Amino acid sequence: MITSPSTSSEPTATDASEAPAALPSILELSRDELTSTMLEMGEKKFRANQLWRSIYHETAESFDQMSTLSKPFRATLKSKFSISTLTEVMSLTSADGSTSKSLFRLHDGELIETVMMRYETDGHRRNRKTACISTQAGCALGCTFCATGQQGLRRNLTVGEIVAQVIDMQRIAYSEDESQVESGKRTKGELQGVTNVVFMGMGEPLANYENTMAAIRVLNDGQGLNIGARHITVSTVGLIPQILQLADEDLQINLAISLHAPDNTTRSQTMPINQRYPVEDLIRACHKYADKTKRRIFFEYVLLKEQNDSLEQAQKLGRLLNGLHCHVNLIPVNPTKEGPFERTDLAAANQFQGGLKQYGIPSTLRMEKGIDINAGCGQLRERAIDILGV
Repeated sequence: MITSPSTSSEPTATDASEAPAALPSILELSRDELTSTMLEMGEKKFRANQLWRSIYHETAESFDQMSTLSKPFRATLKSKFSISTLTEVMSLTSADGSTSKSLFRLHDGELIETVMMRYETDGHRRNRKTACISTQAGCALGCTFCATGQQGLRRNLTVGEIVAQVIDMQRIAYSEDESQVESGKRTKGELQGVTNVVFMGMGEPLANYENTMAAIRVLNDGQGLNIGARHITVSTVGLIPQILQLADEDLQINLAISLHAPDNTTRSQTMPINQRYPVEDLIRACHKYADKTKRRIFFEYVLLKEQNDSLEQAQKLGRLLNGLHCHVNLIPVNPTKEGPFERTDLAAANQFQGGLKQYGIPSTLRMEKGIDINAGCGQLRERAIDILGV
């Protein structure tokens, strides 16, 4: 049983001896592949449905916990498969308890990060728990304000490694919900679990396109984790061919574009990908995406002090996005150990938001969660290497 995260901001390490056995993960099988595998093992088709539900809806941590399956069948599964290949090596929780971050070791020793963000009811939205997950170990795109971008790409994550992060966060979320039931803060009928998933952790999701899409379909499956498509957000630095491909997927997910500058000169200074896909081409692709999907696009704009946060740049951004169905999230940067940038102060951030308002562009100023626990992308991995030598 996974317990709720500690409220301490000090890192806690997990013994490497607790790593799963080197068996293939059953999470790598799609629902159709799982059904075929069960039939090949001499089981009835309904066993695949029972197993799927045990893994994704009940989030069983071991085959032994799957009481709907016979003991001999559980033993067979245990001899052939593992469930997850993630081993938690460090976890941190912010002082206010709103954000927790886990560092996982994969079967080959690579390290990835997953974040849980807890939001209270804010008037028009009920309280929610958002899992921020990784799709790659490292990243090849080299954004200069991002800790992961400074680490380079090591490999893509598999479908099972992507999904396993959400399952782990789901167990934590359910444990927290159950504690609130016991304390009288919620009823059993209000067990919520993870409500939202954002593909905004380590790596570029659209550079691992097939595995990201397959993972989304698992997360969205009504007999499993059942995360609604409109509660799933995929973030990209702006890989235009994949954005246009995504428009044809018939998925009602949210698309977030990491823009971070309103012009090519400024954007190229912090995002090398802009040399390949310049701003004007990216915005054209966004118009095509919005026209095809009828979905609003979110633009992520990390505010870098004296780099991209002037009123003039806000007005330029307003003109750039004029006529596009969109929303801008303004995020003062989480400074990294190697990065040269500082956080924009609140006054400058408010002025920038005002500049967007002049052009009718809706925006939200998001003060980053988890500053005290290095919750920015790739930062916990850096800290773990420094502290634990992992």
